[in-house]
Amino acid sequence: MKAENVKLGIAPIGWTNDDMPDLGKENTFEQCISEMSLAGFTGCEVGNKYPRDVEVLKHKLNVRGIQICNAWFSTFFVEGKKEETIQEFIKHRDFLHAMGATVIGCSEQSRSIQGTTKAVFKEKPIFTEEEWQKLAEGYNELAKLAEEKGMKVCLHHHMGTGIQTPTEVDKYMSVVNDNVYLLFDSGHLYYSEGSQKAMLEVLEKYIDRICHVHLKDVRDDVVTEVKEKNLSFLEGVRKGTFTVPGDGVIDFKPIFEILEKHDYKGWMVVEAEQDPAIANPFEYAVKGRQYIKETAGI
Repeated sequence: MKAENVKLGIAPIGWTNDDMPDLGKENTFEQCISEMSLAGFTGCEVGNKYPRDVEVLKHKLNVRGIQICNAWFSTFFVEGKKEETIQEFIKHRDFLHAMGATVIGCSEQSRSIQGTTKAVFKEKPIFTEEEWQKLAEGYNELAKLAEEKGMKVCLHHHMGTGIQTPTEVDKYMSVVNDNVYLLFDSGHLYYSEGSQKAMLEVLEKYIDRICHVHLKDVRDDVVTEVKEKNLSFLEGVRKGTFTVPGDGVIDFKPIFEILEKHDYKGWMVVEAEQDPAIANPFEYAVKGRQYIKETAGI
């Protein structure tokens, strides 16, 4: 891949978990961003231990050669919370814009079970046609608000939500306007379908509307256990569903080839939430960075 087209970041969730704060509670913010830099990354997303004072955060990141490229935002349009979602989005947008980010990654969390004890494969929400229209209206509005700051909104398809499968990604892409984008996450699509082919088909199909990429690997044996025992999304995370590129079953070479072929420009972010007491976050960050260098040439 062309190094001038792509920037490499890593998510702090490998150090401290937003959904399960006990995972990595011993790891400090300064340790997290220092180890990101030491491992060879130049960007990151935002975790629960990050200071929200723009000047303080900028200083701590700048001295380590790190910049903010995105931060998770939960939307609740399907539940009818349009006004509340938009008000919170504007604050989130302005924070990210001040930090120099150009992308806002969102997830529709209406009736989401990703943070619950429900079985992730059997109890995920299914949206009605009316609910899809509510979602589309909301995301079309977010795109306009993002464009006011020269930014793009993209949706993070995610296990346990109403937009998890390729079919649901298709529906989302068909109901929103062309200025609403997709965050491609290799791990979540593979997890959903158990298929490298299905994952790559989504990437190839929507490459022109993908503005942010999460590089996440998967351990098949854990996914099998999650299915057989009807485990929740978070139980799977604790057991090690996800890992860094090169440590699981996904072959990332064709992902990099598709991105290069279509001249993708933007961030690729390693996002591999695990229990840091089991998977040392610095060691795994180094492992992931080395794999990307060997496989993508950057």
